Amino acid sequence: MTDAPKIRIKRLEGADPALALPSYETAGAAGADLRANFPEAERGGVELIPGQRALIPTGLTLEIPAGWEVQVRPRSGLALKHGLSLVNAPGTIDSDYRGPLGVILINLGEASHHVRHGDRIAQIVVAPAPQAEFVEVEDIAATARGSGGFGSTGAS
Repeated sequence: MTDAPKIRIKRLEGADPALALPSYETAGAAGADLRANFPEAERGGVELIPGQRALIPTGLTLEIPAGWEVQVRPRSGLALKHGLSLVNAPGTIDSDYRGPLGVILINLGEASHHVRHGDRIAQIVVAPAPQAEFVEVEDIAATARGSGGFGSTGAS
């Protein structure tokens, strides 16, 4: 296993220090859970009606080492039980971003869902993110698939 990067985390002003930082819930987890951390005046949370989306604050900002990214992904239990997902899944936090970490939740379910202060709302995965060199050429190598697009490899 490669050396894991160290992600430095700062709580933003007004964030609840009693809430846990992102954490892996099991020894084999790839994603660390993020929690909703509403400012004190909004600690009652937010109600998401079907079809509605909202930016849910985490009260955190991250310092990600160069060459790495943090991906924000939905939690499968929230997706299955309540239809909650992320609008931009997976979201990417670049290593040079230093602003607030928010999660854009959307309710794709059939019932309203109340997001409460402290709820686990998403997970983050730390991944290498090398920058490629883009080179313009006259031709590219052929493959068996060729230019077949959506649905070209089978029925399902």
